[in-house]
Amino acid sequence: MNVIENNETGKALLQQVKRYNRWLLAGSMLTTLGVWEALVRLGKLPAFILPPPGLVVIRFWQVVWDGSLLRHLSITLLEVLLGLLCGSLLATVLGYLLAKSRLLERLLSPYLVASQAVPVVAIAPLLIIWFGSGIFSKVLICILIVFFPILVNTVVGLRAVPENLRDLMRSMRAGRWQMLRFLEIPAALPVFLGGLRVGATLSVIGAVVGEFVGADRGLGFLVNVGRGQYDTALVFVAIFTLVVLALILYGLVVLLERRYLLWMRN
Repeated sequence: MNVIENNETGKALLQQVKRYNRWLLAGSMLTTLGVWEALVRLGKLPAFILPPPGLVVIRFWQVVWDGSLLRHLSITLLEVLLGLLCGSLLATVLGYLLAKSRLLERLLSPYLVASQAVPVVAIAPLLIIWFGSGIFSKVLICILIVFFPILVNTVVGLRAVPENLRDLMRSMRAGRWQMLRFLEIPAALPVFLGGLRVGATLSVIGAVVGEFVGADRGLGFLVNVGRGQYDTALVFVAIFTLVVLALILYGLVVLLERRYLLWMRN
């Protein structure tokens, strides 16, 4: 009976914490909007410097109504998803090979580290020149910016598998595929998904960087249009849309963690 009561008390407490967090988030957003509005009014700032929140909302509905926001968002979303998917697959495969071969790691590590020493913003113009201003160059930039954090987390996760568990699997005559499926993947998954969280947000940055350098569509292009026309409200709309996109991708990875790492909470 006491166990049941404790469980019910714990659930009620958890619900209270969730409600508190929701109210805290809502209060934080309202406070931010209030400070923003007060800053515009008290500073008497023109709209091309800092538009008031109401003007940004009006501009948002305008670009939603004429379909331009959805059109540009769909292009950026496609670039982000393709870049994240391809970058994650390449990083996972190479990370597995590096985790298994010290020799391969010694051969490739200098090149991998050197590739991260060069900012993607610096090489983005070269990629646009070499591969054109189409979607392929944007996806390639996303792959480059997503690749390294997922690669590192994959290697770290696989090498963190306890050796005694490997010995146990060998004693049970487990093959390489069984070792990978039943031991290495579950053990490395928490670290891998942590890298995927980072990669999901970085992929949005990669797509926008490519669109800044050379594009005629996408949310990055929309930012450039708003900047060129001194339509700062449009710039805010594009930026907020990018933030929401990054948060959604991050949240999807969190849902994956809750789905596939349920055993860690038991």
